Amino acid sequence: MNSDHARQRAEKRFKQEERARDSQKAMIEYEVQARATREKTARLKALRLAKEGQVQTEPPPVKQTVSGN
Repeated sequence: MNSDHARQRAEKRFKQEERARDSQKAMIEYEVQARATREKTARLKALRLAKEGQVQTEPPPVKQTVSGN
């Protein structure tokens, strides 16, 4: 009975450690994905702002009028 109790405690401890490792892996993966999302968002924002700045500096297109004479 004593060895069964010791085995159960060891299994319980092993499962706790395994859950702790899994949660660490999940947190690292979450942080990596969050960083990638922030970097992608920043890159896209910079591209959008550059494009908007380019549009504002370009002169408006000249409309050609058709004379009805």
